[in-house]
Amino acid sequence: MMKKIILISFLIPFAFYAQSDFGPPSNPTFGAVQTNMPVDYYQQANNLSGDDLKEALHQIISNHVVFPYTATSTDTWDILQLSDQDPDENNNMILVYTGRSQDKGYRDGSGNYSQYENGNGTQSNSWNREHVWPKSHGFPDDNDNAYTDVHNLKPCDRSVNSSRGTKDFDNGGSQHSEALDCLTDSDSWEPADYIKGDIARILFYMVVRYDPGIDHDNNVFDLELVDYTTPNNNDPILGKLSSLLEWHVNDPVDDFEINRNDVIFGFQENRNPFIDHPNLVNFLWGENIGMNWNENLNLPENQPNQPRIYPNPTTGIINFSNNLENKIIEVFDFKGQFLQKVLIDNSNSLKLNLPSGIYFLRSSDQEGILNFKIIIK
Repeated sequence: MMKKIILISFLIPFAFYAQSDFGPPSNPTFGAVQTNMPVDYYQQANNLSGDDLKEALHQIISNHVVFPYTATSTDTWDILQLSDQDPDENNNMILVYTGRSQDKGYRDGSGNYSQYENGNGTQSNSWNREHVWPKSHGFPDDNDNAYTDVHNLKPCDRSVNSSRGTKDFDNGGSQHSEALDCLTDSDSWEPADYIKGDIARILFYMVVRYDPGIDHDNNVFDLELVDYTTPNNNDPILGKLSSLLEWHVNDPVDDFEINRNDVIFGFQENRNPFIDHPNLVNFLWGENIGMNWNENLNLPENQPNQPRIYPNPTTGIINFSNNLENKIIEVFDFKGQFLQKVLIDNSNSLKLNLPSGIYFLRSSDQEGILNFKIIIK
């Protein structure tokens, strides 16, 4: 069969991720999203245990690309609008704790509140940025890298964010008046069942990424999870570890979480190891403590047949590890703006004539979703 590559360009805008490919956290799907984890990303952590394993993971995910908290250039607001985009409505994003799908423009500080909710919008219902690990527990300045780390940020209803405050995570309490699936008491916050694992894995990431962390004054801090709650405490600790371990097991990694990890990786160039390899939790805090972690690292645990791309960075020629049959590849720029489509029929390569920069490639069909980040030199 003759090899064909057909370039199809469109001038109309197209959202970075197509609608209905995977579900939101409240209605999760599994296996629809194929991750863009690089081959051997975790190789230096393989066959290690205990503190050596934790240190190796720290070295892999530290020194990420830092984006400003708020700026006229790409900032954390922009990244969150892609990472937590509603897969069923691309103009919206999913808010943590409430699970509400909300217009991206209905955000804190915009001043445009009354145009939403049929003219009844208010600032208290706008979305802002929740620090899952409270910033007061170790990194209170917005010049600190941990403060702007998007892996630790989630879009949240403004008033619900205020209610959670700096409370630890644990089971129990009374139903929150607005986040109806959440429970809270004087010293803890229990999120909805469908987001509990996501919260736990964010906190596991923070412990490893900032072990140690260095603030803007070059002071060292070390984030640690403890098995108790920490009311009125601004030390770099947070609880409650035993509850988080339970949540990690009961709410496994879903497609929304995999997609979010890949989007953030496309900007910060670091990943959450506990999304890519959930069993790492057992080797650091669970029943496998002291045992060597040994994985087949050529492919992620839950995506054994995903094709790979190389070289990356590239001059524009991209090769795939698998031959692609009748695949449509969508190309997006750094901010998620749709650029063009490429139809690949029985080939393992394509050529993109694009300026130097960062781009995203996406393919979606009955076999699942492929997402890649490429850098053109």
